[in-house]
Amino acid sequence: MATDANPTRITGKVQGRDITLAGPLSKDEIRDRVWWWQVPDPKTSKEREDRLHEYDNSQEDVIATLGGYYEVSGDSRTPEADQLVELVYAELNPDE
Repeated sequence: MATDANPTRITGKVQGRDITLAGPLSKDEIRDRVWWWQVPDPKTSKEREDRLHEYDNSQEDVIATLGGYYEVSGDSRTPEADQLVELVYAELNPDE
């Protein structure tokens, strides 16, 4: 299996944290990384610290894709969240 030297990358600013998604990723991996603060039962102290951080919600949470900027909803299970996951998945996995 060949590896792509230049994997597709998508960036965002979510809950005050810069995130980078590099393909390929599964839909569950995308959802976990975009809505990282909702991960149940954090296993490490870093994960617990991340989930409990103070967040100034004065800035929008956005993911920047080739098609533009998309707002990240607060709930990872809304129809809008599903659409964002589908969009990001399609961009990170163009061969599927």
